[in-house]
Parts: sequence; C-alpha cells; structure tokens
Amino acid sequence: MEARPTVATQHSQGNVSQSQVESLKRAVYGQSLSNFPAIFQGFVAKRIPESEIKPRENVFTFDAWRALGRVVRRGEHGVKVVTFIERQSKEIDPDTGEPKVIRRPWTTTVFHVSQTDPLKGGGL
Repeated sequence: MEARPTVATQHSQGNVSQSQVESLKRAVYGQSLSNFPAIFQGFVAKRIPESEIKPRENVFTFDAWRALGRVVRRGEHGVKVVTFIERQSKEIDPDTGEPKVIRRPWTTTVFHVSQTDPLKGGGL
C-alpha cells in the first residue's frame, strides 16, 4: 500500500475552516481520475501549458486553496468538474442500525495555482 503524506494547512493565521480542510483532503486523497481529462482540456484552453497542470498538486477547489493559504484572484474562471460526495441518508441500514451512507454527484470548480495569490502569511 502506498504511503500518503499528511495534509497540513499552510495558512498561519488559523482562519481555515474545517470544511476547507476537508475539501483539501478530498482533493489530495481522492481516488477518481475521471476528471483529469476535463481538467487538462479546460486549463489548456486557458493557455496554461499541459506540463504545468498537475491535478492534486497545483489544481484545487476554492476552499482547498484557502486551506493552503492561497486565495483565487477575483474574476478568475476555473474548470467545472463533477465529483461524488458521501452523505448520511435518512434511511437506516437494518443490519447495522446506522444511517446508510450514500454517494451523490456534486459539481465544483477547480483553479490552477497560477490563478491564485498567497494570503498574508500564507503558503505555497
């Protein structure tokens, strides 16, 4: 099994919300590669060289960039991707007595590092 690094936020001001940290974890540790073609196509259309596009390294959602101590510049347009999020259902699993976990599609937008600026005291 491959060892994965711990996700650490780089923003030193401590204004990172739990949802931003969770967004970063999903972006870094996500299993699906299905959005990679859309990410490459979208950013190449924005004249970012393909060699500089590295999903899970320099392409993240707005919240993930905030968790890394960066902010997306005003007016920047990202690339829309579809992901799946896990939610607890109101339905109870008869075997375990716990709420069932369901996955549902969710549309989000990702941004390249070149579309961001560091926050004061921020990282990357």
